[in-house]
Amino acid sequence: MKKNRKTIFLDRDGVINKDPGGWTEHSYVTHWEYFKFLPNSIEAIKKLNDAGYDIALISNQGGISKGYYSEDKLREINKKMMAELEKKGAKIKKAYYCLHQDSDNCDCKKPKTGLFEKAEKELNIKAQGNFFIGDGKMDVEAAEKMGLKSILVLSGKSDLAGVRDWELKPDYIFDNLSEAVNFILKQKEQK
Repeated sequence: MKKNRKTIFLDRDGVINKDPGGWTEHSYVTHWEYFKFLPNSIEAIKKLNDAGYDIALISNQGGISKGYYSEDKLREINKKMMAELEKKGAKIKKAYYCLHQDSDNCDCKKPKTGLFEKAEKELNIKAQGNFFIGDGKMDVEAAEKMGLKSILVLSGKSDLAGVRDWELKPDYIFDNLSEAVNFILKQKEQK
């Protein structure tokens, strides 16, 4: 039986680190030098940890399928990210990456739900009812499909003007991860 453990699902690029679109080689984090933590993102993750939440990272990294960087390079970047988080007392329980592009027709590239389902199985949790914090339309769509409450942060690829045109709107919108986390923790206090 799956536990209803408190788990927050996070996208990576544009939520934890600066979105690589438009300023990096191929618009992907292909080297650790391109990974720039957003202000207060580490502290926000630590706040969630301190409040008893586990964190599962769910991220599309189609640049691997496109040949821009390797799985080994992604593993190296992920390992360094996790180490930097842990130095500051923050922890991501597990990171899940889709390595495909649209033409691969996988079941894990958001807005598809394969990575969430894998996280549910491996972490023995139930996603439904928890939060997914992302920076794009596909994050909001994936959250809806999984029964998660969606939080869109405007620190990545999306802006309010663009959101107006989306058919499916996020449940909540904040400027960044820190504001989103403060909201989640305030909700918890009110229960």
